[in-house]
Amino acid sequence: MVDVVRAPASSANLGAGFDVFGLAIDLYADVGRGPVPDDAVALDEHHPATRIHGELGGRGPIWLRTSIPMARGLGFSGAVRVAAAALAVTDPGSDSGTAAIAARRGDLLAVVCRHEGHGDNAAASLFGGVTVFRDGAVLPLRVGPALAAASVVAWIPATTTSTDRSRGALSAEVPRSAAVANIARAVQFALAVERDDPELLEGATVDRLHQAERLRMVPDGAAAIEAGGAAGAWCAWLSGSGPTVAMLVPADRTAAVVGSLPTSGHVKVHRIDRRGVRCDVG
Repeated sequence: MVDVVRAPASSANLGAGFDVFGLAIDLYADVGRGPVPDDAVALDEHHPATRIHGELGGRGPIWLRTSIPMARGLGFSGAVRVAAAALAVTDPGSDSGTAAIAARRGDLLAVVCRHEGHGDNAAASLFGGVTVFRDGAVLPLRVGPALAAASVVAWIPATTTSTDRSRGALSAEVPRSAAVANIARAVQFALAVERDDPELLEGATVDRLHQAERLRMVPDGAAAIEAGGAAGAWCAWLSGSGPTVAMLVPADRTAAVVGSLPTSGHVKVHRIDRRGVRCDVG
């Protein structure tokens, strides 16, 4: 029976892939209909999830249960909207919800992007794994066993970030050399993922378009990136518009990386979610 749909959190940009790359994380938002569980909240008609659910034909009240922190650069709004949109295209009591969602993924992405204003986070929450968002469409990258076994370490400071304010801090123009440098790093990152080659990740998240300006608004953010890399992370980046710093870390270096990070933030350790939005919520 489809009464609950789950969508993973996400980290966007991944350094050089500004507004293009997304990575799904095994931290989830559940949106459901029917009786509200004790660990969930009922959503009123003004909530963004309720609006997108209704726009796609969903009926009745819905509820939300999530452990994704808000305004921390981990795709909270994208995951919630993806889950609500996917729930709307499934039938109560049906056992074919996964097929229904798969058949409508293009429609779901278009609607969520219109509400979100950008699609990099939504693409990762919909498809799982690592995604490329291009001209309103998604190009999923293959996540092999080496990266699937890696830790996604998230250093999360106490501050919050407004995406709109963060974008407003960015320069309207960038030097051609910076754009060329980012193209090269983005290609490097995509190849590292497709080849399942962690060694190729070194330097692949270096960015010259947006991170420097945004990191100025995140105390200890640059220090977290530097410390994580020195302790053994393959790569590190400002997650979305921040303030979270995320990194891909070999499993046997996870404890060392976690211990190296500034104490001004708390740390979560996760994995890449390779499934994306789904109905079979355990």
